[in-house]
Amino acid sequence: MADLTTVPYDIDDEMLTRTRQDGWPRVRVYEPAEIAVVIGRGGHQDLELDTTNISTDGIILYKRPGGGCSVVLDPGNLVISVVAPLEGIGGIKTAFAAISEWLITALTVCDVPGVQQRGISDLVIGKRKIGGSCMYRTRGLLYYSTTLLLDPDLNLVDRYLLYPPREPDYRDGRSHRKFMGSLKTMGLPPGNADLAYRLNIMLNLRLEELVDSL
Repeated sequence: MADLTTVPYDIDDEMLTRTRQDGWPRVRVYEPAEIAVVIGRGGHQDLELDTTNISTDGIILYKRPGGGCSVVLDPGNLVISVVAPLEGIGGIKTAFAAISEWLITALTVCDVPGVQQRGISDLVIGKRKIGGSCMYRTRGLLYYSTTLLLDPDLNLVDRYLLYPPREPDYRDGRSHRKFMGSLKTMGLPPGNADLAYRLNIMLNLRLEELVDSL
């Protein structure tokens, strides 16, 4: 089957445009409005996606500016996107570490304790992945986005994603369902909207601290 047509992931484009114009950092927390699949900038559909199921179900396929393997978005997820001015074009590992620490602190305050960073940029509780992240660096600008798994439909992940062509060591060959967690099954948090509201306040209050740490 030929590759599916992709649509640019432009949901955060306004943030990028405004930060390019005024040099101010921005953060946004939101629930996806639809079921969609997002493939990374250098992703390969034949290695990452069940294109037949995606096509049959009429699921939109986005291509994001950042790298990493493909993900499924649904209303059971929470997306956190950050745009910040940052000199140069490198420093990706350092930036991932700084942003992960910033997010983990905010999540702890918002009653989601025990989150750690593993691999290059995953957020995990125990051995379960609860957040997958990507980053895009262009000269003078950083864009980061992570998807928190609050109450995801893992049936969709099994239906639309193949086993990834690359994986972090801690995955240990586990299937999507055994590797991915959800905050709901862990008893956290009280609700998507409540967490989104609280995280948005906390992250915006500490946005300057993040920029200073990059």
